[in-house]
Amino acid sequence: MKLLLHICCAPCSIYPLDVLRNARHDVMGFFYRYNIHPFTECLRREEALKAYAQAIDLKVIYQSGYELETFLRNVAFREAERCTYCYHDRLTSTAHVAKKGKFDAFSTTLLYSRFQNHDLIRSIGEAVGKTIGVPFYYQDFRDGWRAGIDASKRLGMYRQQYCGCIYSEKARYYHAPKGRAPVSRVDKTGIAT
Repeated sequence: MKLLLHICCAPCSIYPLDVLRNARHDVMGFFYRYNIHPFTECLRREEALKAYAQAIDLKVIYQSGYELETFLRNVAFREAERCTYCYHDRLTSTAHVAKKGKFDAFSTTLLYSRFQNHDLIRSIGEAVGKTIGVPFYYQDFRDGWRAGIDASKRLGMYRQQYCGCIYSEKARYYHAPKGRAPVSRVDKTGIAT
């Protein structure tokens, strides 16, 4: 099967690519970048993927541009549902590229992560596939979680510590002091800071 695989980052691609190639699928990657913030982080992930793709002879389509503002507009005031939007946007973009490239199906390395909502990803992927006319290929890659981590460390690969967006970066690194509400101060202009 000719399969387009959305790749969120190089470390998450290791195990799914091994499994798919061993099953004799003809796999090409697609790197979606609008959800990765800040831009310097996006570039680090893209560079790591380029190096890995070259090492394993994987062709990858790299999304052009960087529509940070579009991403933020679509999740602002809906931060609790940001992952649903993000899954949908990444899978829709992947499906459009798959259709244009005459792929038999599309999938995602998000299915490798133990931290992602597999039921939601599968549901969105299948719905998007029906709408666009390219089947979504579902496979649970979580059983290779440890193998992928070990391989990425062995390869000295850049391993990010959060999913991608600024909200996930905050959730990973910022922890408010317990029992204290955030303090808001008002400056001389009357604007809260």
